[in-house]
Amino acid sequence: MSASADQEPLVVADTVVAGYLPEVNILNGCSLHLYPGEIVGIIGPNGAGKSTLLKAVFGLIPVRSGSIRLRGTEISGLRPHELVALGVGYVPQTRNVFPTLTVEENLQMGIYQRPKRFAARLRAITELFPLLGERRKQQAGSLSGGERQVVAVGRALMMEPEVLLLDEPSAGLSPMAQDDAFARIRAINEAGVSVIMVEQNARRCLELAHRGYVLDQGRNAHTGPGRELLHDERVVESYLGTLAKVR
Repeated sequence: MSASADQEPLVVADTVVAGYLPEVNILNGCSLHLYPGEIVGIIGPNGAGKSTLLKAVFGLIPVRSGSIRLRGTEISGLRPHELVALGVGYVPQTRNVFPTLTVEENLQMGIYQRPKRFAARLRAITELFPLLGERRKQQAGSLSGGERQVVAVGRALMMEPEVLLLDEPSAGLSPMAQDDAFARIRAINEAGVSVIMVEQNARRCLELAHRGYVLDQGRNAHTGPGRELLHDERVVESYLGTLAKVR
């Protein structure tokens, strides 16, 4: 699914400046927009501000200037639990499950704001990801990295978000588990969830994304359809490397 020209953006980040420490900016005016039904990929070198942009969108770090809007309404300054209630889900790269809780308890934590919906959402999520039903009574900390990623994504989907923010979904996974992760992202998108994905595996990210953004030093360096960026010589030479060239 991709955006049509007459759609309004679902998420707009406009010239965002943000950082973790006072007077030290990681984002230096970067911008992004996400249309309903899209997968947007964010790539770039280490330290470019990719994960920081996701955290700014999700209210984990303060936005010093610029704006972030959801369906046209300003959301910068809102806290994560408020954004979850508005339809934004977030899956961090690390520490993304409660290891001492079971899979089912992790999923329950994902819908603590609407506990009466738990049974219905559990059925829906375990239909989408049968593994979670099979392992529902297993402690999350005993799962493999790829399985924990499924738990984290399932938990984020419990509140039926319109937008899912994914931070390095393939990080630390085996090649086979990476294939599963990217297939999951496609399935989630096809089920109607719009996705913003930060990913170090730039080639796979751009293959999957409807549109991509290349960040460098907290600014937009390149943007365009994912497949076009994948073949853009400037992007290949500067950010993907010779191994990423598509034959």
